[in-house]
Amino acid sequence: MKILFAASVDAWGGFFSRVKTLLPEHEFLATGSFNIFDLSGIDVLIPTMSRVTKDTLKTADCPRLIQQCGAGLELVDVRAARTRGIYVANVPSDISGNADSVAEIAIYFMIGLSRNVEMMTASLEKRIMGAPMGIALKGRTVGIIGLGGIGKALINRLRPFGVRLIGMKQSDPDQAQKALGLTWVGGPGDLEILLKQSDYVVLCLPLNSNSQGLINETTIKMMKRGSFLVNVSRGGLMDYGALKSALKEKRLAGAGLDVFWEEPPDPRDDIFQYNIMATPHIGGATDVSMQGIAESVVENIRLIARGETPVNQAD
Repeated sequence: MKILFAASVDAWGGFFSRVKTLLPEHEFLATGSFNIFDLSGIDVLIPTMSRVTKDTLKTADCPRLIQQCGAGLELVDVRAARTRGIYVANVPSDISGNADSVAEIAIYFMIGLSRNVEMMTASLEKRIMGAPMGIALKGRTVGIIGLGGIGKALINRLRPFGVRLIGMKQSDPDQAQKALGLTWVGGPGDLEILLKQSDYVVLCLPLNSNSQGLINETTIKMMKRGSFLVNVSRGGLMDYGALKSALKEKRLAGAGLDVFWEEPPDPRDDIFQYNIMATPHIGGATDVSMQGIAESVVENIRLIARGETPVNQAD
């Protein structure tokens, strides 16, 4: 089979080579960028961060599987693919180690923002000891929006810090509160309650028509003044202009971002002059996570090659 990886060969720590090594019997190609122009002759597409539209699929003559190397399928027209008889599958974050890795980077942001990494660097340059004064996590309230694999992994890692944990879940919030042992869990209509209480708001939910622009001018005004926003999910959850204004006016004390309004973001964008810790969409890019994801991707490709049905198909 011919497999197309829609990114550069060195993306995500050599994920392309990792999968290729596990499937030497198949032919692999890489687009070199997050763009797909032609799917002719391609049996399996790994879309990464590329958009897969109805028009994109019209270029395909023998597609069998669209296999995402992660959980996110918001850029894939799943309905159009299914209409053409193409399987669409992902790798749920809680089966690969990805959720654990993303949870770790969320905590990295929380600690870095609280202890003011930017000012630490300035103090060292100026040979000042004992500054800046940091903010302790203990006793603070962390509001986690999205209690799937990443949210659960984050909860488990935050408990030892002595924080108060609250959350939001799309369905069955009461059941989630009991199962996860949180102080409070609300449903989709309870966003204001969570935002008003939280010293840290962490976005761990998928991007869809309901969550697009969830953090906007209106909802930011609901947040505690001086609170922190952490987004380890998708950039489309935030309104760029509202976030920039909130940071400029210091309504928000800072933001930790692994995802952006456009990817890659322009490094010269003046939003980065404000208190932002940023990483290049590498929350899940660890040795453990990449190995787990690669094994899942490889297993589905093998199933397709044998004429069997892939697992973890998109809803």
